[in-house]
Amino acid sequence: MIQAPGKTRQKILRKTSIFVLILLIVSTTAFPAFGEDDDETNFIIPDYGYTVDYYRSYGEPVLQASVTGDPELSRGETAALQIKIVNKGVVESFQRLNVNQTWVSDSSEELLAGEEMEEEKECTTAKNINAYLVSETEYIEVESTTNVQNVEELETGHTANLQYTISVDSDTPAGNYVLLLPVSYDYQANVRTATGAVANLGLTDTEYTREYKTKTETLKIPVSIKSEPKLEVAEVKGTLKQGENRVIEVTYTNTRESVAQDTMARIIVMTPLSTEKSIVRLGDIGPGENKTASFEIAATRDATVKNYGIDSEIKYVDEDGETAFSDNLKVHVPLEAAEKKISTTGIAIILIILIALYQIVNMHRKRNKNDDENASGDENE
Repeated sequence: MIQAPGKTRQKILRKTSIFVLILLIVSTTAFPAFGEDDDETNFIIPDYGYTVDYYRSYGEPVLQASVTGDPELSRGETAALQIKIVNKGVVESFQRLNVNQTWVSDSSEELLAGEEMEEEKECTTAKNINAYLVSETEYIEVESTTNVQNVEELETGHTANLQYTISVDSDTPAGNYVLLLPVSYDYQANVRTATGAVANLGLTDTEYTREYKTKTETLKIPVSIKSEPKLEVAEVKGTLKQGENRVIEVTYTNTRESVAQDTMARIIVMTPLSTEKSIVRLGDIGPGENKTASFEIAATRDATVKNYGIDSEIKYVDEDGETAFSDNLKVHVPLEAAEKKISTTGIAIILIILIALYQIVNMHRKRNKNDDENASGDENE
């Protein structure tokens, strides 16, 4: 009848333990000095003298990382970057080592060797993974509170999710970037089978000893910054005037690397300013290209004389065919005072005064003429 591997192991360990205990009793009786300080053996970790090595495995964890979802980021964005790490480690081969334990039959030893080989398969499991996300560019910043992530264990063929908070500068040039993910982890480098001699240490439940190694490597996380236009006010021509309609010319420029398609410029004016046509179609604006929009703006007669910051924006279609809007673009325009003019009432008053003066002067002339005629008549008499 074939016995289960676990029972076989216990039977072998029990027989070996009995043999070792007999040797211990004999050695203690024959050489009493060798038996001193036995209490300290409970703190001893089994070394090679208490274990045998049936198999050597060749393989270790192989970690890979990638962004979950779309790796394309936008300028000015604060994003929760989801990173998935996967363990693709495989056991490449096993090497059978020549071991021959005394007092253990060949068949039993083969069972022990087979069980150790199964334990060796854990060499591809990564344990105590510590992952740090690092940005080497000034345009992308990793939030310090999320910079360290930990995974307790990752078996081969399994995945784990990490999340980091990153901020993208609004002036980041479009293109591809690489974030670095240094990781460190432990993995099983070797398994050794405990012999019956381990009972001398009081470790009766110990079946294996395991050797671990620490590995550190840096994984690369590719991301990209979306190519998109950036529209700005390049020049403003014209002034406003109290009580008048004036035409203001606003030149917009595209300072980025992609085309703003089918653009429409819009201004937003409020009292004391007004306009009848607030939207002007400009068409496509390519990288580095300028387009000018003309807006007719009226100012009330009592409008305050100062520089006005008029809000404007540009609606456009991006490279993905989606409708997008520029940031708020300020149009700074000065408003001048109206020229001082004489009112109708003022003119009427002046005319009345002039007529009155004329009448006075005319009457004065007539009076002088009459006085002269009277004086001449008196002389003739």
